Amino acid sequence: MATTSSPPPILPISTTTSPPPTSSPLSLLISRLSSSLRRSLTLARPWPELLDPSSFSPRPDSLPSAIHRLRRNLSYFRLNYSLFLLFTLSLSLLSHPFSLLLLLSLLSAWCFLYLFRPADSPPLLLLRRQFSSREVALILSAFSFFLLFFTSLGSLIIHSLLVGLAIVCVHGALRVPEDLFLDEQEAAAGSVAGAGAGSTGLLSFLSAAAASATANPASHV
Repeated sequence: MATTSSPPPILPISTTTSPPPTSSPLSLLISRLSSSLRRSLTLARPWPELLDPSSFSPRPDSLPSAIHRLRRNLSYFRLNYSLFLLFTLSLSLLSHPFSLLLLLSLLSAWCFLYLFRPADSPPLLLLRRQFSSREVALILSAFSFFLLFFTSLGSLIIHSLLVGLAIVCVHGALRVPEDLFLDEQEAAAGSVAGAGAGSTGLLSFLSAAAASATANPASHV
């Protein structure tokens, strides 16, 4: 007599999927900063065009002519000039390691103690005293004011930016902009577009930090 075997039992298939890994706010900030820098380097005008010796004249005819040249060159090479100012500031900070350390410490304090603190994190405990987010922001603001105005960090930043601005003004006044096909309407549109693209340009990390700070409003009350 033949015996029939029962079919094997069907095992249930789990349909649960693991949540996608979420990146930390700091890694997101670094990623946005690097992408904005790469985009700025891509969208900048060609550097040989900026430094073409045949486009320079010994000096402008008058002060209004120098201002006209500077305005047109600023409109056309605004991204190149911004990168140059960033380069001069970075070079000054690298030549003064102590000031660079102070600036990095200040930025780290703002990031880890205020901007990127989770909403459900307990109040900051220091010297057996709890500090709310508003008190932490006030303390960090006072500390930043002290570092920028009573140490060599602020003077170094101001001096490097003034030197960079002076070089930019001299370059813009000496370069003849006749080869730049940029009329007034294009210049106005370019300035508006440059202001609108500021959040994705060189300083997009500020908007990213602000977005991270406002994403958890309960942590800053």
